[in-house]
Amino acid sequence: MNFFKYIKAVGTGPKSNRELTQEEMKDCIRQILNQEVQSELIVAFLLGWRVRLETNAELKATLDVCNEYIKKVNIPNSIELGFPYDGKTDGTYLFPLVAKYLKKFDLNIVVSGDIIQPAKDGITVKDIATNIKLDDNIHYFDRAEFLPKLSAITDLRKILQLRSAFNTVEKLLNPANSKFALTSAYHKPYVEKYSEIFASNYEKFVVVKAAEGRPEIFNKSKAWLKTENGLEEFIIDPEYYGINYDKSFDKITLDEAINEINNPCANLEKLAKLNAALHLYCANKAEDINSAYEMLN
Repeated sequence: MNFFKYIKAVGTGPKSNRELTQEEMKDCIRQILNQEVQSELIVAFLLGWRVRLETNAELKATLDVCNEYIKKVNIPNSIELGFPYDGKTDGTYLFPLVAKYLKKFDLNIVVSGDIIQPAKDGITVKDIATNIKLDDNIHYFDRAEFLPKLSAITDLRKILQLRSAFNTVEKLLNPANSKFALTSAYHKPYVEKYSEIFASNYEKFVVVKAAEGRPEIFNKSKAWLKTENGLEEFIIDPEYYGINYDKSFDKITLDEAINEINNPCANLEKLAKLNAALHLYCANKAEDINSAYEMLN
C-alpha cells in the first residue's frame, strides 16, 4: 500500500486521524523494517504516530510483524526480563547478581539489548552484558543479531530524539521462546497496556512498578500478575525482609555500574536475593514471594 496513506492516518489532525487496521499496520511496519520507503517518511510517520498516540491493537500488530523477522532459539526453563533499550541512569543492574540464586532451581535468565536507543542516554543491558562475565544461566541476545532489521533503523529513531512505539514493543521480543516474562511500568495504564500487548505470548506475565522501566525491585513496589480475570495486584517491600538499600546516582557511569555488580554491598546482595525470589514466583517455582524467599534461605 501507499505509505503516504499511513502518514495521513496519524498526521492530519484530530478530525482526520484514525487508527490503522491490522492489515494496514502490519504492512506499514514491514515497509519500515525493510526500509522500502524514504527515511524522511519513516521519521514523519513515527513522529505523527507518537503524537496521535499508538493504540494497543497497533502495538500488538507491530510486535506480530517483528516476530516474523526474529531469529529465535529455545532456552527452556527461562524467564525473559523486559528492560528498556534506552538504558538506566540512577543505579546499576541486579540481574548479574540474581542468576546464581536461580541455578539450583534450573532457571535461566534471558535479556536482550542493542546500542543505546532514544530518548535517554543511560547504561544499557548491552553495556553490562558485554563488559562483565555473566553466569552461564544468563542468556544475552543482541538484537543486531536476532532482529537486525529493527536494529538497522536506530539512526532513524535517533533523528527524532524521542521515544517511539518501538520503545514499547522492543521490551519483550522473546528471542528465546521463554514461557515466563517480567517487565515494568511506572504508571498503571501502562501495566494494562503491556498486559494486553505481551501477556498472551507467555504462560505467566508479571509487571512491577519501578523507575526507569527496570524489572527489578530496589524499594517498596507494587506488582501485577496477569490472570484470566484481569490484573492481580501485590506488594513487595524490601524492608519486610530486613533490606535497606538507599544508594542512588545522579547519572551512573558504566564503571560505577560494573563496580556495584562486582563489589556489591550487603544490602545490594540481599536485594539480588529478593529479586531472585520474584523470578522464582514468576516462573511458577513458588506459590508466592515469601515462600520463594524462604526457599533461597
